Amino acid sequence: MEIRPILSALMRSKVSMILIGVQVAMTLAIVCNALFIIGQRLDHMSRPSGMNETDTFFLGSSGFGQGFDAQATIREDLALLQQMPGVASASTANSVPMSDGGWGEGLSLEPQQKTSTTSTAVYLVSEKGLDAFGVNLIAGRDFKPEEITDLNAGDTLRPPVIIVTQAVADKMFPDGGALGKQIYFSDEGPTSTIIGIVERLQQPWMSSDNVENSTFVPGNMPYGNSSGYLVRTEPGRRDEVISQVEQKLSESNSSRIISRIRTMEETRKQAYAGDRAMAIILSAVIVALLAVTALGIVGMASFWVAQRTRQIGTRRALGASRTDILRYFQTENFIITTLGLVVGAVLAYAFSLWMMQNYQSPRLPWYYVPIGFVCLWVLGQLAVLGPAIRASRVPPAVATRSV
Repeated sequence: MEIRPILSALMRSKVSMILIGVQVAMTLAIVCNALFIIGQRLDHMSRPSGMNETDTFFLGSSGFGQGFDAQATIREDLALLQQMPGVASASTANSVPMSDGGWGEGLSLEPQQKTSTTSTAVYLVSEKGLDAFGVNLIAGRDFKPEEITDLNAGDTLRPPVIIVTQAVADKMFPDGGALGKQIYFSDEGPTSTIIGIVERLQQPWMSSDNVENSTFVPGNMPYGNSSGYLVRTEPGRRDEVISQVEQKLSESNSSRIISRIRTMEETRKQAYAGDRAMAIILSAVIVALLAVTALGIVGMASFWVAQRTRQIGTRRALGASRTDILRYFQTENFIITTLGLVVGAVLAYAFSLWMMQNYQSPRLPWYYVPIGFVCLWVLGQLAVLGPAIRASRVPPAVATRSV
């Protein structure tokens, strides 16, 4: 097919061609970057917490009255929880992953180090803490009962032994061999010995750059008269245990209030609500942009078919087949779409660069734009197909009837 007649026809409809080209360009630039952001949000949401989320829940206890003994209540509550049917393990916990609230500390290799080697979230746990979290211990050992101490709010954290995640071990000792090494929580010591390494455990803060930097510290620390408990149930019995635990704990000590029980699945859903909302909104924007672009192409092609009815009839009378007419409009659309896509590719990378400079966003991977090219080429051909088929059905007699 000759391209020159098509280009000549397009030059006579410059405004329509430019409008559709700009629309295609903007669609490519926005859709590519929006899809990349959606992919980032989905990756963010799918990060493993490192713990058993399905069978685990968290609850708090707040005592009142001058005679309330927080430490004694913790010991009684743990004994009660461990004996409840369906409970696999229970531990005190000052926080849980993805909860957006907890304790952070800096870890150092030397005393009085000006800048910490790395930061970490601190999880204060009792004897069965690792079991309650359901983490995977890949090296070393768990805490012994005699290593669990009673702490008070405001105490300086100086644990003799700790268990860290693999991420912390790699940060502190890149060459390996973290097990058995000593590190510093405070400027002057004493040192804390790493006795165990777990595969992973997320921090409470989802926006952290070191989200898997977590450390277990043996200790029961109520905040005033308040304490928290993490309970892991036998598989499939979480809801059954939840329905009983509040009543049992309230009956065992009437001088306190049990706060709302939260499952880890609810905690994850709340933690990633913003990411989920962004993914949904951007998906709606992408669908709307593609729909508007497709409708624009359909409208333009339909207008041109109506304008060129006599010309199409003349071509048919001179021997052009239906396939020739169909191919003409598809080629015309392909040229317009391609010109718009070339401009859109530049805009897509420019927008990505702007995001990198202003929001520390990663660079748009190179393959997004070629994939966008193919998708919008297909969309353009499908959108123009209806008007092109109608054009191909114009009978040759129209050339003589139209005036």
